[in-house]
Amino acid sequence: MEGEPLSALCTPALVVDVDKVKRNAQRMMERCHQLGVQLRPHMKTHKTLECADIMTGGSRRCIVVSTLAEATFYADHGFDDILYAYSLPFDKVERCAALSERLDLFQVLLDHPDALERLRKRPLKGGRRWHVWLKLDCGNGRAGVLHSEPEALQLAQAVAEADGVELTGVYAHCGNTYNCKGVEQIQAVAQETTSFTLQFMEKLKAVGISCKSSIGSTPSCSHPVSDMGKLSEVHPGNYVFYDVQQSMIGSCGLEDVAVRVLTRVVGHCPHRNQLLVDCGWTGISLDGAGKLPTGYAMIEGHPDLKLLSMTQEHGRVEPISGPLDYSKYPIGSLLTLIPYHSCAAAAMHPVYHVHSEGRLMGKWTPTRGW
Repeated sequence: MEGEPLSALCTPALVVDVDKVKRNAQRMMERCHQLGVQLRPHMKTHKTLECADIMTGGSRRCIVVSTLAEATFYADHGFDDILYAYSLPFDKVERCAALSERLDLFQVLLDHPDALERLRKRPLKGGRRWHVWLKLDCGNGRAGVLHSEPEALQLAQAVAEADGVELTGVYAHCGNTYNCKGVEQIQAVAQETTSFTLQFMEKLKAVGISCKSSIGSTPSCSHPVSDMGKLSEVHPGNYVFYDVQQSMIGSCGLEDVAVRVLTRVVGHCPHRNQLLVDCGWTGISLDGAGKLPTGYAMIEGHPDLKLLSMTQEHGRVEPISGPLDYSKYPIGSLLTLIPYHSCAAAAMHPVYHVHSEGRLMGKWTPTRGW
C-alpha cells in the first residue's frame, strides 16, 4: 500500500505521521543537549523498533521500558543499556537475571527492602552485579519510597552495601505534571521534583554514596527548568507521539500530535440524532472519559461533533448542539480521531500505519504483553 492515501486503509486504523515523530524526537534531543543532561527515552508509548531508532538517534542505547516484553524485544534486536523502570516484580526475577547476564547493561528498579533481598538470593553468573535504581516518590503518589522518609536513605544504603548489587541511580517520575495546566504549573512541579531529587542526592553524598539521578515525564521534559541540568538523565516517552491530553496540559500544540485513529461512518440514526462509526473502545480505548467537551477524542475538522460513547466495536457520534446534517457524513465516509491518550490508543492496535504528508510509507509492529 506504499504511496497510497490514508483513505485506502481499512478502519479502524492507527496512523502515525513520521515527519511529526522525527520532529518531536529531534526537539527533545536538542532540549536535553542544551540542558547538558542525558536523554533516556521511554519506549512505553509506541513499543516499536523503528520509533526507538528515531528516539535514540540510531544508537540503540540508553532506553527505558515498562515491561519485560519490551526489554526482551529490544534486547533481541541489538539494543543495550536498558532500564526496566518498574518496581521489581518477584515473579520476574529470573527473567531479569537472564537479561542482566546477557546484556552489557540491564538495569532494574526497586522501592522495597524485600526486593533487594530477592536480588541478593539470586546472584548473577560470571561475577556480574545487579544494576539497581532506587524508585523515589517525589510527590507523584504512585510507586516509590517517599523521598523525605528515613527509609529512603536506609534502602539506598542497603543497596549500595549489598554483595553482588550496585546502586546505579535514583529514579523519580513526576507524573503529577499531568494535573497541570500551562507552562508555569508544569515548571513548578518539575522544579519541585528536581529539587527533591537533588536534595536526596546530597543525602547520599553525605554518607559517601555516588550514583546517577533521573526524573521524567513528557510535560516536565517539554518545558524543563534549568536545575534539571544538574541531573544525570531524564526519561520522557509520550512526547514522540503527544496527544490531546498533552495539548491540554500545555506540553505541546495540537499540531505536534503525530497519531490519529481513522474510523468510518457505518450507520445513520436520525431517531437519536447520531452517527455510528466503526471505532469502539477496542480502537481507541476508554481513556479520557469526561475530560473533553468532544467526548473520548477530538474529531479533526469537526469541532461541532462529539464521540459520545463507545461499545466494543461501535462509537456513537452526535453534534454538540443542533440536528445532524447527514448529507455531510455519508455511509462509508472517513472521520479522523485525535486520541486523548496516545499510549492507550496505540495499545489497542497490532500495527501502526506510517505516513508522510498523507501517503502511506509502511507499517510499524509493536511488541505486546508483559
